[in-house]
Amino acid sequence: MDALDKDLILVNQEIKTKEDAIKAAGQLLVDHGYVEAPYIDSMIARNKDVSVYMGNFIAIPHGTDDGKQYIKKTGISIIQVPWGVDFSDDPADEKLVTVVFGIAGLNGEHLQLLSQIALFCSDINNVEKLADAQSADEIINLLKEVE
Repeated sequence: MDALDKDLILVNQEIKTKEDAIKAAGQLLVDHGYVEAPYIDSMIARNKDVSVYMGNFIAIPHGTDDGKQYIKKTGISIIQVPWGVDFSDDPADEKLVTVVFGIAGLNGEHLQLLSQIALFCSDINNVEKLADAQSADEIINLLKEVE
């Protein structure tokens, strides 16, 4: 998985809401030149249409089809939230997320990356390792095992 950039990985974050988590994942992509700022709004809109919560404490926010015009290059941001952030619409139906993967993909380039992440995160033990990682390098090394 060579599309990982440690500048796009934040560990030990405390985030209160799913909107804030999506904005943070999108802002990393904006700050490092992967997308233009309006892409963040399309990530939030996508979550309103279809939840980006994937189960196993993972969320994968990405933009709508309309948002694709704001993508400059394929990238992925990773935000680790060890204490979790709730991605449910109903607090009684908590959907705790400890790792947020923000995706911006051009021409389907991200699909391979997405399937690797999904495969890795289908094992809850792997998700726990990501949630416990102490550095961006550690997260990259864990995800490199997927290839």
